[in-house]
Amino acid sequence: MKTFEYVAWDYSGKCHEGSRQTASQEELMTFLQSQQLTPAVITEVVGPVQEKAAPVRYKKVKSVDLSTFCWQLSTMLSGGLSITSAIQTIADEIPNPYFESVLKSIAEKIEKGMSLTDCVKQYPRVFSKLCCAIVMAGEAGGSMATALERLAEHYESKDKLARRVKGAMAYPAFVIGFIILIVIALMTLIIPRFSTMFEEFNGELPAFTRGFMAVYHALTNNALFILGGAVLAGFGLYLYGKTPRGHLRFCRLHLSLPIFGKITQMAFVAMFCKTLSTLIGAGVSLLDAFGILADMTNNDLLRKGVLDTREKMAEGVSISQSMEQSGFFPGVAVKMAQIGENSGSLSSVMQKTSEYYEKKVDSLVSLMLGMLEPVLIITVGAIVLVVILAMYLPIFSLSV
Repeated sequence: MKTFEYVAWDYSGKCHEGSRQTASQEELMTFLQSQQLTPAVITEVVGPVQEKAAPVRYKKVKSVDLSTFCWQLSTMLSGGLSITSAIQTIADEIPNPYFESVLKSIAEKIEKGMSLTDCVKQYPRVFSKLCCAIVMAGEAGGSMATALERLAEHYESKDKLARRVKGAMAYPAFVIGFIILIVIALMTLIIPRFSTMFEEFNGELPAFTRGFMAVYHALTNNALFILGGAVLAGFGLYLYGKTPRGHLRFCRLHLSLPIFGKITQMAFVAMFCKTLSTLIGAGVSLLDAFGILADMTNNDLLRKGVLDTREKMAEGVSISQSMEQSGFFPGVAVKMAQIGENSGSLSSVMQKTSEYYEKKVDSLVSLMLGMLEPVLIITVGAIVLVVILAMYLPIFSLSV
């Protein structure tokens, strides 16, 4: 006798799964048909049943991994490959072990009769609400390959925009770190040697040098207290930021920063337009789309702008008027939404609008770097100049 596991459907569309010992697979099929069940999957169990492997440790799935997965799955489905075989094939090539285990689990669940939408909803840390909504729309409309292609484009655009913003922050962060290293090197290597030499001077040190050395000694003698105070202050601000009022104030402060705040807002508007275009193109309703868009940011002010727009739309106001009345969206975005509504091509118009704001982000990044570069260079030069003057003024005074 052999043991077979099976998945079968009854006439009402209900899924049945189980195992049975029979002499052959044909005998099992005869048994299932006698029970008015239509077999879908029959698998022979070879050897003892293996214990389930230990769960793989969570590792964040990046946008580039999700984009690659969507592109590959869309291509394989368009080529006629079954969805379970496609997902299994992709899972074998995924470098992220957690994502691999998730995909293999999804393939097993689909093979047992579960829909792809229900599967991805079970992994919210991997698949966002936007992803679930587009997959649901693709399954309902019978255009899964096209929906996945749109989703892949969305993840690619999101990754590119994030890299641009991070690249803009990398240069000033590097220079500020370099300044900190210079200060540490001066305070630990250069200044102590000059300090020992100054103690041997019979003459009085210049006022500038005395002031500089007073500041230096104050910092070195109280370094632990200063460091501890900075850590406590940082921890206090972190806890304050976790409160609703504190989080709102930090969000407002972030958006009010010169250039940085504008970059954040423009980047969000660009991603908002891109995502709205993707959701509408996939067949997601506008109210559901705006609900998903509100979860795209942790900034309370940006979220409020989207939710206010959604509330106006729920009251029957048009998209463009709702966006205008919210007071958050720039004029160009409102006008383009109005054009898209009037022409019946909101998805394509929002796509063009996102490209426009991506260019705005690029120009703001270039402007910020152009302004920061001379400021940071002057800062480095000023620190070095102050140290040189403080160290060498006593030597110059002796030579006079």
